[in-house]
Amino acid sequence: MSPMRSQVDAAGSRHTGAIAIALGGLIALAAAIGVGRFVYTPILPPMVEALRLSGSLAGLIASANFLGYLIGALVAATPVVAGPRRFWLVGALAVSAITTGGMGLTQSLPLFLLLRFVGGVASAFVLIFASAIVLERVAVAGRAGLAALHFAGVGTGIAVSAAMVAVLLHAGGSWQSLWLASGALSVAAALAATVLLRHGDPPPPLAARGGVGQGSSRSLLRLLAAYGLFGFGYVITATFLVAIVRGTPEIRSLEPAIWVTFGVAAAPSIAFWSLIAARLGIAAAFALACVAEAAGVAMSVAWPSAAGIFLAAILVGGTFMGLTALGLERARALASGDPRRVLALMTGAFGLGQIIGPAFAGAVSDWLGGFAVPSFAAMLALLVAAVLAWR
Repeated sequence: MSPMRSQVDAAGSRHTGAIAIALGGLIALAAAIGVGRFVYTPILPPMVEALRLSGSLAGLIASANFLGYLIGALVAATPVVAGPRRFWLVGALAVSAITTGGMGLTQSLPLFLLLRFVGGVASAFVLIFASAIVLERVAVAGRAGLAALHFAGVGTGIAVSAAMVAVLLHAGGSWQSLWLASGALSVAAALAATVLLRHGDPPPPLAARGGVGQGSSRSLLRLLAAYGLFGFGYVITATFLVAIVRGTPEIRSLEPAIWVTFGVAAAPSIAFWSLIAARLGIAAAFALACVAEAAGVAMSVAWPSAAGIFLAAILVGGTFMGLTALGLERARALASGDPRRVLALMTGAFGLGQIIGPAFAGAVSDWLGGFAVPSFAAMLALLVAAVLAWR
C-alpha cells in the first residue's frame, strides 16, 4: 500500500471515529441531562396534582438535583476522581438511569431529594467527562465543528422524553409510570453511548493538572460570574415552564406541545450559536444569546397567549444550550493542560445559579401566587450576564 493511500485511510478512520465519538457524546448528554435532569419539568404538573406538592417543595426537589450537580462538578475537579475518564462516564450514566427510574418507586419527599441529588451528581460527571473526551478527540481529528453535534444531545433528550411523556399522559399514565419509562429510556441511551464511546482515536497525553494562564485569570472570573448568572436566569423557566402553562387557563391546552417545542429548539441551537460566534466572537455571541434568553424568560409570564408561550419556549430552548457550549468552549480555550478542572469550575458556577433559582422561584410563587416576579428577576440576571460577557 502506498504512503499516500495509508494517509488517506488513516484520515478516513479519524473522520469516522470522530463522528462516532460525537454521536456517543450526544447520546450521553441526552440520557443524563436531556432526560435525567430535564424530564422533571413535564412530569412536575401531574406529580404536583397527585401528591399535592406546594411550589416550595417542587422547587426544593429541583434544587436538590442542582445541588448534586454543583457537588458533582466540584468533586470531578479533585484528585479523588482518578483513572480512565470513560470509566467515570459509564458509571455516571448508569447512576443517572437508576435514579431517574427510582423516582417512580417512592412517594417519600426525603427519597425524592436523595434521588434527585445523586442524579445531579451523575449528570455533572457525564457533562464534564463526556465533554472532555469529545472536545479533545474531535479537535485531534481536526473536526472541532462536531462539538455542536455533541452538545445537541441535551435538546434531543428533552424533545424525545417530552414526546414520550405527552404520549403516556394522553394514554392515562400516572406520574410514576412517567418516571419509570424515563429510566428505561435512559438505560437504552446509556448502553448506546457506552458502545459508541469505545471508538475513535485515543486522546492526546494530558498534563497532570489543568489550569489557567496568568493573563487569562480575569477573563475566566468574568466568564464564571456570567455563567453563574446564566444558570440562575434560565433555570426558573426551564423548571416551571410547563407548570406556568398548566396554571394559565388561556394556554393550558398547549401543555403537551410546549416542552417538545423547547427541546426541538434546543437541538440545533449549538450549530446556530457557533455560526454567530464565528462571525462576532464568543463574547459577543454569549452576550447576544443572554439578551435573547432574557426576552424569552420575560415572555413566559408577560404574554399569556399561544404566540407568547411558544416564542418563550423557542427563545429559552434555543439559547440555553448555545450558552452552555459557548461558555465551556471559551473556558477550554483559557485552560492549559487537562481542561477538566476549568470545565468543573464552570459547571460549579452554573450549578450554584441553578440551586438558587428553583428554590427562590418556588418560595416566591407560593407567597405571591405566580411566577412573574422570579421570572423578571431571572431576566435581570441574564442581562447582567450579557454585560459581563460583552466586557
